Amino acid sequence: MDITLLIKALILGVVEGLTEFLPISSTGHLILAGDLLNFNDDRGKLFEIVIQSGAILAVVWEYRERIMKTFSGLGRQREANRLVLNLFIAFLPLAVLGLAFGKAIKASLFAPLPVATAFILGAFVILWAERRTHTVRIHSVDEMTPLDAVKMGIAQACALIPGTSRSGSTIIGGMLFGFSRHAATEFSFFLAIPTLGVATVYQLYKERALLSADDLGMWVVGFIAAFASAFLCVRWLLRYISNHDFVPFAWYRIAFGIVVLATWHFGLVEWTAH
Repeated sequence: MDITLLIKALILGVVEGLTEFLPISSTGHLILAGDLLNFNDDRGKLFEIVIQSGAILAVVWEYRERIMKTFSGLGRQREANRLVLNLFIAFLPLAVLGLAFGKAIKASLFAPLPVATAFILGAFVILWAERRTHTVRIHSVDEMTPLDAVKMGIAQACALIPGTSRSGSTIIGGMLFGFSRHAATEFSFFLAIPTLGVATVYQLYKERALLSADDLGMWVVGFIAAFASAFLCVRWLLRYISNHDFVPFAWYRIAFGIVVLATWHFGLVEWTAH
């Protein structure tokens, strides 16, 4: 078993778990980390997508009681039916646009320099959103309407641009649409389950030729690392948003983006970007 490969899997798993649910773009961080670790070939890119399943499991475990209650109430309870319908509606925009433009986006934007640019631009959106006066009309995901789900779905679709952040798009978008910070964050967590789950299954099927029993150790290490770090991150974020805003994440995005651009400009890091 290649110890170096396992270390890479561990690092990427931790990166995935820590960044998936924060407004700082897990895809962007994985692209950059994969580039630095020289694990950015087709096999590495598939690995980065599939370890999202570890992060999904962290959310499922954190909300296991709510999820079980929702499934048991389907067809009988209004709240359960509404939540599942809203998640389905919110999932559709990204799914449709991803199928239509996914190849073009990956060919031109899945590289460090476009990601760094998206980091910085996304940061200014967060700063602008946090300085606005928010009128909260939705305090819980149970108060959402199908129209609210459409809006959240459109916001999530912005994350097709790597470096934008799926969680950032949905949380900040939700706040702009009248969600409380907690409701927007919680719906972003729930929406991650079908979004990342479908993406993982689709990529596994599409790239099944790359799967090998020899990589089992790498998969297990990456999955466990992603689950553990995502679980801690979700718990921390729920506490954080009760008394804080997302401005620090915006400044982090700006600093990180500038570092990538600077290291490329001065030749300190040989990024594989255009």
